[in-house]
Amino acid sequence: MVVLLLALATGGGFALDHHVALTSQAMLYVLTVVIAAYRLPFLPSVVCALGSVTAFNFFFVPPRWTLAVDSQEHLIALFTMLVVALVIHHLSASLRKETEQARLYAGRAQQLQELATELANASVAADVAALGKKTLDTGFAGPCLLATKLPDGRLDLPADFDASVHDGMEACMREAAVLGPGTGRWPGLNAWYLPLGSQGQMHGAVCIQNVAAADTSGREHAQALCALLAQTFWRLKMSAAMLAAQAETHRQQVQGTFLAAISHDLRTPLAALLGAASSLQTQRDKLPEADQVRLLESIVNEAGYLSNVTENTLQLVQLTNTAQGIGRSWESMEEIVGAVLARTRLRDPLRRIQSRLAKDLPLIQADPVLLAQLIGNLLDNALKYSTDGIDLVVDVAASTMQVSIKDRGVDIPEAMYQTIFEPYSRNDQSGQRGAGLGLALCRAIATAHGGTLSVRRRSRGGNVFCLSLPLPAEQPSGAPL
Repeated sequence: MVVLLLALATGGGFALDHHVALTSQAMLYVLTVVIAAYRLPFLPSVVCALGSVTAFNFFFVPPRWTLAVDSQEHLIALFTMLVVALVIHHLSASLRKETEQARLYAGRAQQLQELATELANASVAADVAALGKKTLDTGFAGPCLLATKLPDGRLDLPADFDASVHDGMEACMREAAVLGPGTGRWPGLNAWYLPLGSQGQMHGAVCIQNVAAADTSGREHAQALCALLAQTFWRLKMSAAMLAAQAETHRQQVQGTFLAAISHDLRTPLAALLGAASSLQTQRDKLPEADQVRLLESIVNEAGYLSNVTENTLQLVQLTNTAQGIGRSWESMEEIVGAVLARTRLRDPLRRIQSRLAKDLPLIQADPVLLAQLIGNLLDNALKYSTDGIDLVVDVAASTMQVSIKDRGVDIPEAMYQTIFEPYSRNDQSGQRGAGLGLALCRAIATAHGGTLSVRRRSRGGNVFCLSLPLPAEQPSGAPL
């Protein structure tokens, strides 16, 4: 490369020999020195500077074809050219070094930004560790090692791992400080040992081998990467703790709801049952037959109410207080609706419920008992809160099965469209007795099936409760399409 640059400068000088002055020819060699200083290492650049002065003296400074100089003016020009060449080389080399450092810093800044972006989307510790290892391998010659801390305090390393590296990682975690060359701690090592976290919040350690004590910027970059990783590990730990706390709070709320049902909504019917039964036991001979019938009806009604409240409460607790999914199987909505209507007819002697099901309904994956309980609760509410006809409509739209119960009862205020599905939330305008658990259980069952339950106002008065259930993409063989 040096020979090529000198040959080009010399050829250019000969080409301009009869057209320009000696000073202009010297500028060709100065340009050669600048190019060499910017593109070549230190030693070739100095050789190019000395070679440029020598070639210029030999080929163009009188007397030509010798290294002698016939005038003091030419000697000063050659010396000045040499000094200028060396100064230019020094400046160009400094500029190149600063440019390389700027590129290095820019690359490391971009690496930090990319890692921060990727870590923001990480949701498990294994992904964080994998991202950290990948980034360290990209940023350093290495080899690099990242080990996370296990629940028992040990590092996640093989039993036969290098004992010296293991001890170094344990030590940096214990001291919560960087160890290795340039740190003032264990300077004789050939690796940096960096903790992932601070005292009391340690998540693991990193080992970066084959490093130099003078590489301060590299060590600071490694510390910045480890700080990002430690923050992400801490965030995941706090998120898990928060979710656990929320789950515990929810469990306590569900238990509180259950206890409130026992203490409030069951107390009155229990008292009525006890009073009616006590009257029949102690005063049956004195009571007219009509009063005895009335007391027996009261016992049956209160017992039925207790059974309904207890079933709804237990089912709601089970659905909202367990992480396990419900058991599902391929079921026919026609059969589920038919079974519900058969039971509901006993409470609907006037046949106010009219059903309308679309033809060739596809099968759904559901728990038939829970789904029947949901539809039965909605129909019981419609019978209780409405005196006119009730429509039960089942149809398919947009890959969902829609089950709608339409009544002509008192309009539910729009402000209660969400709160009415919460436990112990009731439409007080109805004046009907109830625990306020039926709709909460219905929504819990719909959610457990991956569906939704909503309410809207019906045209010309009344309400529409709509259950939307997702339809599987494929039906079992032999099922209607």
